[in-house]
Order: sequence, then C-alpha cells, then structure tokens
Amino acid sequence: MIQVTPTILQPKSWQQELATAITDPAELLKVLNLPDTLLPAARQASQLFALKVPLAYCQRIRQGDVNDPLLRQILPLGLELETVAGYSADPVGDHAAMESPGLLQKYQGRALLLTTGACAVHCRYCFRREFPYTEANPARNDWQQALSYLTEATDINEIILSGGDPLTLSDERLNSLIQALEAIPHLQRLRIHSRLPVVLPNRITDELCSTLAQSRFQTVMVLHSNHANEIDDTVAEACQQLASSGTALLNQSVLLAGINDSAEQLITLSERLFAVGVLPYYLHQLDKVSGGAHFSVADSVAKQLLIDIQAKLSGYLVPKLVRESAGANSKLPL
Repeated sequence: MIQVTPTILQPKSWQQELATAITDPAELLKVLNLPDTLLPAARQASQLFALKVPLAYCQRIRQGDVNDPLLRQILPLGLELETVAGYSADPVGDHAAMESPGLLQKYQGRALLLTTGACAVHCRYCFRREFPYTEANPARNDWQQALSYLTEATDINEIILSGGDPLTLSDERLNSLIQALEAIPHLQRLRIHSRLPVVLPNRITDELCSTLAQSRFQTVMVLHSNHANEIDDTVAEACQQLASSGTALLNQSVLLAGINDSAEQLITLSERLFAVGVLPYYLHQLDKVSGGAHFSVADSVAKQLLIDIQAKLSGYLVPKLVRESAGANSKLPL
C-alpha cells in the first residue's frame, strides 16, 4: 500500500497577502456576498480612488451586511463623487509643510517622513487619498535630501515615519532607513504610524521586531483602528510581538458617521485596545478631504460623545478629541 504524505499548506507571507489584496469591486461583493446593485457606484468611485483591501481584513467583515462598520471603511460609494464645499485635496496643509520631497515639518521638535505612497488598505476617508506621491517621493534618492535636512535641523528630536504606510516597506529597506536616521545624533525618538498591524497583522515579523528592539531610539508605534471588530486574535498577537520589542503602542481613530459614532462603540474600542496592550491616543475629527464628507460627524455630537465616554471609562482609556488644522502649531483639542 502506497503511503500518501498529506500536503501541508503554508500560511501566506505578508507580501503574498499584500499582492493578492482585493482591488476589483466585483470581487469584493462576491467574497462578502453583497448585492450587485452596489457595483456601478463602487466601480465609478474606485476610478477616483482605487479599492484595496487584504483578504485577512475581509474575513472580519460580516457576510451580506451592507452596514458592517468595517465594510463601510473600505467600500467605494457613489457619495464620494459629490462635490461638497469646504472639502479639498489637501485638507491639512501637507503641501505647505513640505521641506524636501516627502519630508513634512508642521510642529516644533518633530518631522514626518512620507516613506512610501503604498498602503495595504485604502480607507475611503483617507486625508491623503489625492496626495501626489509620485512627485513627493523621498525614496527616489534613498532619502538623502530628507536626511540632509534632518541633519541640519538640530531642533528636531523625533522623526515620524508615515505614508502611505511605512510597514509596506520590506524589513531590509526599513532597517536601512532606521539605521540612517540613527546616525543623526539629535534624533531621539522614532514614531511609526501604521495600519498594517490591524489590517495585515502577519506583517509584524521577527525581523521587524528585532530591528525595533535593537534600535537606539525610543520607539513608538501608532496604530489606526476605528472599531473593536477590527481587533481579533491575530491583531492581539501582533501587538504582543511589538510590545515585546520594547515599542510603546498607541492608537488613533477617526470619528466616522455610521461606523463608530456612538459612545458604546468608542468605549468597546478603548477597552479592546487596552486589553491587547494598546493605549487610546487620539480620536480625530474627520479631515475634510474631497470624497469624504459623508463620514463627517458634527462637533456638537463629537463633544457629547467625549463627555459620555469620560463618564464611563478611566481617564487613561479616553482618547483626546482633536482636529488637525492647516497651519496650526499642534493638533487642536475640541
């Protein structure tokens, strides 16, 4: 009798998951058992800002539920095509703050490097959905212009890696950049803003954690989760790995109509974040980017939500309610 060796299926690498992310609205509707009536508007909206979502994230979306709070963050809608007064391509003044290609300095003591235009997921409310990444590409010359600026700017002690999403860079590329930044003596802190630990948690590799653990920087990872349903066991494991590297974990959310605009949802999110080792940090009012007006929540509602969650949560679980305003010298509390 011939013995048959069972096939062992290896889990996909994060690069494979990124490469096979859903980009076709028809595929998304099929995978999630959603009505075909959504397709025409989804196709039209995705021509302005492409659909992109990993299957790992889709698996957390309820089948057939058009109102699922995770789905609403990634599904292109016809509402994005509406022109609304006060909404623009650059709502937070990124262009005016650019000191060299991809390097922004808005606030004293810190600068932000747009490491890449790539993301693992295209959130429909993204304030950089129309940012000209091709023109403002700091990686084109291995970040030399940005590094030169930072070397001269001795008043900067914190560097922030953003994008796109910096964790779409390979471990090798990211390690090379961090080493180059470590050679600038007055930089003391490294802050990385990333959605990948939430939408693609297997991106948190041993190599990445080793790089962070061995860095001379004090390191901070700012995650971006808007709803407790995003945080499953795989995300919890990724957060545990990051914490074991000595990286402080914070979270910032965006207040989004129909997604997390209730005290109950925000309370559950804060408690779930803290349970996996992440401290709630900011709750942002929506940046007024073109195509995102349907996510807006009135300031009066936002302030009442903050009062409601303060009444039920310990202070360290209450994120700061803020708005970013072009030209301001800090985030503005509400």
